[in-house]
Amino acid sequence: MSNGRDEELNEIIYPTNPAFGNNVTAHDPSIFKDDNGDYYTFGSHFAVTKSTNLIQWSQVAGDGSNMLYARPWRTVLADAFAHVGERPGSTWAPCVHKFGDKYYMYYSLSTFGSSVSYIGRVEGDSALGSYDNSVEIVKSDGRGGPNAIDPELFFDKEGRLWFVYGSFFAGIYIKEMHASGENIGLPKEEGYGKLLWQGGDQGPEGPFIFYNPNTDYYYLMASHGSLSTNYNMRVARGKTPDGPYTDPRGMSAETYRNSGLKLAGNYQFKNYPTGYAALGHNSVLIENGKYYAIYHSRYRTGATGVTGYHNQFVNQMFFNKNGWPVLAPNRYAGEELQTISMVQASREYDVLIHTGGDSEGFATSVTYMFNQNGEIVDSENDAIGTWNITDDYFVTIKIGLNTYEGVIVPQWNNDLQKAGLSISAYSRNGLSLWANEHFK
Repeated sequence: MSNGRDEELNEIIYPTNPAFGNNVTAHDPSIFKDDNGDYYTFGSHFAVTKSTNLIQWSQVAGDGSNMLYARPWRTVLADAFAHVGERPGSTWAPCVHKFGDKYYMYYSLSTFGSSVSYIGRVEGDSALGSYDNSVEIVKSDGRGGPNAIDPELFFDKEGRLWFVYGSFFAGIYIKEMHASGENIGLPKEEGYGKLLWQGGDQGPEGPFIFYNPNTDYYYLMASHGSLSTNYNMRVARGKTPDGPYTDPRGMSAETYRNSGLKLAGNYQFKNYPTGYAALGHNSVLIENGKYYAIYHSRYRTGATGVTGYHNQFVNQMFFNKNGWPVLAPNRYAGEELQTISMVQASREYDVLIHTGGDSEGFATSVTYMFNQNGEIVDSENDAIGTWNITDDYFVTIKIGLNTYEGVIVPQWNNDLQKAGLSISAYSRNGLSLWANEHFK
């Protein structure tokens, strides 16, 4: 447990102003790190962004730029158009992987609301192409099966290669791919594969699977709700790459569409200048033992409205004592987990509890004082809960009937242009809690 002796306390190292610069736009951003250390995200509608540090990003290509293909893209993807028809105006949710000396972009082609869809693969000699030689990965015919969009690939701990995809309709599916040889990155089997997450009229879509060797779990992330209003990020976990995946309540993703730990939904901290909406369709980068979620978000406009464009953000993810990921409340600015005592952490926090389910409402915050004695009090100095720090940075918070397990970490609060302490935690009933240090 963190001790309370001032002479033994280490100084908290806060991140400084990261100078994020201008926002970049990528709808459905999929992260890729190139051999030279550059980071790229590839999004729907041909958008591409680039960074050297995950903090400052530049827009390489905007929506509709179509710079990635060797020839007119409709010509390159002729087989895909032959299946889905001529209506699509761009590809959706691509991802890039490098096998050997070749770069491969997996793309999807469809029209909104339809499950007559096609996932294909093109190849090139660099991350930015040019790409050509399209081959089919999987296609759907709109007759009750899964929707063949939103592809992602990952290697499991045994070196096997997997392909996960799907959106609404019949849910999220997984297929094993060839992990070596001339067919690397192509399906080992025919058909749709295996169901991982039940589908419906509120999702899920945009799946991404990653493995944490410290917990020995695979984590399946997906987005639920409407991309225009109540999009929200969720996660389930399992011991094997092809499931089953369950949430903290023990609910099976294969059986219950509305399962999954909701990491974030629409929110605005009280008295903050900006509210955020429709967070989702994330990918994950694992680097040097750290986990980064790359996602898109809209801004709040008025009481219930949201902007029509997407911004791309990067937040760190941490794992609590129970091996579940929690999403940092603020954008990544180089922050590090470190030893923090209750003496040091005792201060006022703006505490926000995300809404459950697919709510379109905006969660907001309440200011509480976290006292050194482990008591949490409100503005009237009435006790409303307890808190504790153990093992350097693991936090347990009890408010009402809910117990939240998470971490405390110093962060840069870009909305307030200040550095302070932040908390991210979750309860076993699937509610996520965020807290930022309160500044008067």
